Formats: sequence, C-alpha cells, structure tokens
Amino acid sequence: MYPFHYQKASSVAQASAALARSGESRLLSGGMTLIPSLKHRLIQVDELIDIKGIPGLSDIRMQGDQLWIGAGATHKQVAQHAQVRAFSAGLADLAGLIGDPQVRARGTLGGSVANNDPAADYPAAVLGLAASIVTSHREIAADDFFKGMFATALAPDEVIQGLRFARPLKSAYAKFRHPATGYAMAGVFVAQTDAGAWRVAVTGATDGVCRWPEAEAAAGHSPADLRFVHDGVLDDIHAPAAYRTHLVSLLYAQAVTRLS
Repeated sequence: MYPFHYQKASSVAQASAALARSGESRLLSGGMTLIPSLKHRLIQVDELIDIKGIPGLSDIRMQGDQLWIGAGATHKQVAQHAQVRAFSAGLADLAGLIGDPQVRARGTLGGSVANNDPAADYPAAVLGLAASIVTSHREIAADDFFKGMFATALAPDEVIQGLRFARPLKSAYAKFRHPATGYAMAGVFVAQTDAGAWRVAVTGATDGVCRWPEAEAAAGHSPADLRFVHDGVLDDIHAPAAYRTHLVSLLYAQAVTRLS
C-alpha cells in the first residue's frame, strides 16, 4: 500500500471540497473495492476521505411516493428494510444477493453505484427502476449516469448523497453468481413502472450495465425466440460470450416468473 493522507469528513460539502483539492483523492465508505485495490497497489491516492460517519448519509425513508436510500446505506440495510421490501421486492432481493454476509454488512449503495463495476448488482436495479442519483451538485437520471466499464457521469469533486426511486408496479431480479466472488456472471432486473411501461436492465454480461429494448417490448413476457444481442458481451476466462448471452435470456425468464 502506498502512503496517503486520511481525513474524516463531517459533511458532504466538506468531502466535495476535499475531492476538489486533488485529482488523486478518493472517498472511503464501505471500502469493499477500494481497500483491496490499495493493498495490492493497483491504485495510488494522495488522500482518503472517510464519509462513513456523515449524519443522515445512510438513511432509508419514504419521500411521498418515492423511496430515498442514502449513499451510505449498506447492502444488508437495504435487503432487510421493511419499507424497501414493500416498495420493490426486486430491489430488496438484489441487495440480499450481493457478495457474502461480510460484504453486505460493509458495502454501500453509493460506493457500488459510483464504482460501476460491470459485474455489480446495484446498477441493474438503478437502471431498471429509473432511479435518480442525487449528488452534492445535481440530480442525474439513471439513463444518463452509467457511461461504460467503471465510468459514470460524476465530476471529480461530486459526491453521491443518495438515490431516489419511483415506485414500480412490479419488479424482480434474477442472477447467476460467480462461484468464487459472488459477482454477477449475468443478472437481469425487470420492472414495470407506475405508467405501465417495462424496463429491463442487464448487468454482468457486458462491458457495462445496459437496458434490453427487445425484452422491454416483450411487455413482461418471455417469448421463446427472445435473444439478447449486444456489441459488448464479455468473453473472458470466466465464461465465453455465447454462454453469457444464453444466461441473460434464461435469467430474464426467471425474473419474469418472480414479478411481484
């Protein structure tokens, strides 16, 4: 691990100001990706800004008919929260499938979304539920937020405060786990919006979370000839592209049967 300075931020504004001072500063909350990367010297930072203790950052609450989940909320909190379960069973189920108990106890929603690992689970729910990402500077629609592998619309000094979800009529998530890491070899989130439209988001199978327009047009059904087509399907040591493509179709069918 390379040497760095450590600062514990007391507010989102303080954390944002600290990020603005150096392009090599990083935020620390759950640290599930950041800490191993630092230990193995995969990244080097000038300063770590600890945001774990910022008041209100892990709140989960209803705001009218919308659900607010603070960026610091852990996967375990989301998975076990009664309001999340009543709001979107698919979102609660997804959070409960992330990693292992230790990861779920420490990892956070905001960290996962900001990191945008192509095999992460949360981006599928954020995109599938058309959530809004609320930052220290603005509010970003999910369709405009994810920009490809480990890339997002966040500015260098922008801090995610939380996410705002509109209530779906139905939602479900199906995932095929990597046996060693628990990451998604493929995952499919299906949701019907309050206006009746369908959104289907795919994670793990491609170089970044994406929507599946053909499945959305299938209106919550699983026709036998529905096939996932994408230019960026991953082909690596874990699985060939054809395998992942087939997985997506199977998982979509599973998610449709779980819709509630």
